Amino acid sequence: MSRGRRIVCAANIGRSPADVFEYVTTPGNWPIWHPSSIKVLGAIDHSLAVGEECTEEYVVAGRHGTCVWKVLERDAPHAWTIGASPQGGGSATISYALSAAGDGTRFIRSMTYTMPNWFFGLLDGMFLKRRIAAESEEAVTRLKATLEGR
Repeated sequence: MSRGRRIVCAANIGRSPADVFEYVTTPGNWPIWHPSSIKVLGAIDHSLAVGEECTEEYVVAGRHGTCVWKVLERDAPHAWTIGASPQGGGSATISYALSAAGDGTRFIRSMTYTMPNWFFGLLDGMFLKRRIAAESEEAVTRLKATLEGR
């Protein structure tokens, strides 16, 4: 198993923390703003509480898979954390931190992940992490544009 990697992306979004929190923690919205999210199933029509789960089909850095996300932390509208162990191995944790910033929200998305084996760990160090980071940046850019109506 490779050691964990962390990717952090942030944006100031011209909406209230409560609005941003409700939107990003509702899985049915993920395919709208996150380029890696193909489809979500299960509890997807509301902001998920601790212990709730949903299943996501994704393509990350060209790698297709599915995983079950479980909510590990919820402190609305300030923090939310989910964790998963995708089919095929590895693990991922995604955390959102939100705070008031002027008349909007400072949104920070942190993702920590491990690869399923040494080979993928090697590929990650060579080029996968850059692709994953670019997809994460694009997601936060899309989120801002979506919530600001652009």
